[in-house]
Amino acid sequence: MDINTIGVIGAGVMGVGVAQNAAQTGKKVVLIDLDTVTLEKAVDKIRQDLRFQSMFKPASANVLESTAVLNNITPSTDYSLLSSADYIIENVTEKWDLKKEVYQKIENLAKDNCIFAANTSAIPITRIASLTKRPDKVIGIHFMNPVPLKPAVEVIMGYHTTETTLNITKNLLSSMGKESIVVNDSPGFVSNRVLMLTINEAIYLVHENVAKPEDVDRIFKTCFGHQMGPLETADLIGLDTILYSIDVLYESFNDSKYRPCPLLKKMVDAGLYGMKNGKGFYTYDDF
Repeated sequence: MDINTIGVIGAGVMGVGVAQNAAQTGKKVVLIDLDTVTLEKAVDKIRQDLRFQSMFKPASANVLESTAVLNNITPSTDYSLLSSADYIIENVTEKWDLKKEVYQKIENLAKDNCIFAANTSAIPITRIASLTKRPDKVIGIHFMNPVPLKPAVEVIMGYHTTETTLNITKNLLSSMGKESIVVNDSPGFVSNRVLMLTINEAIYLVHENVAKPEDVDRIFKTCFGHQMGPLETADLIGLDTILYSIDVLYESFNDSKYRPCPLLKKMVDAGLYGMKNGKGFYTYDDF
């Protein structure tokens, strides 16, 4: 199956990264969001990222490459444009009601052979597939941030996902410069069942005044060689996304170990989301 056009739903941090990565590797991208301001910011962010990347390439190739990438992306609020997509990657917020609305909408718009990929942090792929009439063509792709720079992704097989869907997905990801690490379906999959617990426990350490955020992170970086500490990672992902993901794990497993830290809830209520809006456990002056 040839994939020429990719629909990307959601122009947040992850959606922007997916759209840029796909467009840089020659795919036509339809980038959908309900908010025109968000779409304008998304295009500006891609333009900035391309400009930064161009600093490491010959000047003669910079403008042409950046222009070609941007020309490959069609930002729009019109879901009907997804009817041209061969493959759709959904990146909306980790809230079930929002996911449900999106899949019910695209089910009637997409080509019969179009594959739906959920870029989700924790919601089971089998549950998402139940919203469609094509569960065999639904798969999970958990991209890591920043998408264009990460060499691998976590690919999740739902109960009904076929080997054909998997192979098409792996070929697509390979063309985007990604290695596929395939796992079976479970809330949080592999990465976030471990990562969210780690981040949540790190937040408890701050909440209980055991350590300051910078000291928690410094221990992980200096003692274990991690490139980022758990609280820096939380700010990068977005504290709102962290909370939504932990809530999904708590609801799915009914296990108290996934109980979100009260400090996390308080910070999200206060609008302290991390890098995406300038302040989380750290302050970002360049926001």
